[in-house]
Amino acid sequence: MAATEALHREVGPARTTIADIARRAGVERLTVYNHFPRLDDLLRACQAHFLAGHPPPDISPGDVAKSRALDRLEDSLTRLYRWFRANEEMEQNIHRDRDLLPELDELLRRSGDPIFDRAASAYASLIARAALAATEVETFIRLAFDFRTWKLVTRGGLSDDKAARLFVRAVASLESRARRGQG
Repeated sequence: MAATEALHREVGPARTTIADIARRAGVERLTVYNHFPRLDDLLRACQAHFLAGHPPPDISPGDVAKSRALDRLEDSLTRLYRWFRANEEMEQNIHRDRDLLPELDELLRRSGDPIFDRAASAYASLIARAALAATEVETFIRLAFDFRTWKLVTRGGLSDDKAARLFVRAVASLESRARRGQG
């Protein structure tokens, strides 16, 4: 798994071959195939190996009070963005190759995406007081949780803290405008 993780970090899953993995691991290709007969088996095992060594932050609001939801969201985004920064090379390759490998896309739709979806929904239910705002707030928070969004926002030099603060202010503004009927 260490060989696979290293190759995914260096060149990405779409450009990693079984021959490359075997060569890097010092084993025969058949050994890799015997342990991982399908690509999705290999991707799942690599994801588990990577996340065990690089655990992502808990981004859920937990049982925070409604009055503290925006503070918790900012903290969650800041910690997530720092994790993105620390793992940027791997995340860049994974998100680039997601569109190239159906097995990778399916793995992320089953594993990572639901975590972000549930957290965005939970925050929206805490933050949005107006029913109309809930969908907008949830959509915007989900966008803020996306690696590609973080990459775009911080590309110009915006710090992780400032990027998180920017999203929280925008969420607060969306909610406030909806409450006043300007949605």
